[in-house]
Amino acid sequence: MNLQYISDSSGQITGVFIPIKEWNELKNKYKGLEEENVDVPPWHRDIVRERLSDYGNDPEQAEDFNGAMDDIEKGL
Repeated sequence: MNLQYISDSSGQITGVFIPIKEWNELKNKYKGLEEENVDVPPWHRDIVRERLSDYGNDPEQAEDFNGAMDDIEKGL
């Protein structure tokens, strides 16, 4: 996929440009991709808020992605 990243003046990535041909392929592959309204149940929001709060209180307790995947694979 030929993505182009859009950055602000400080170099922070603020967006992604997807060529129209590739966007159309994604839309065909993933029906409903264009739908903007996603209903997130309140209990999902509550869990995310709780986890963000936990992380804010103790960022050292978080595990990186690779470590988490290693733990998952050990359990398989």
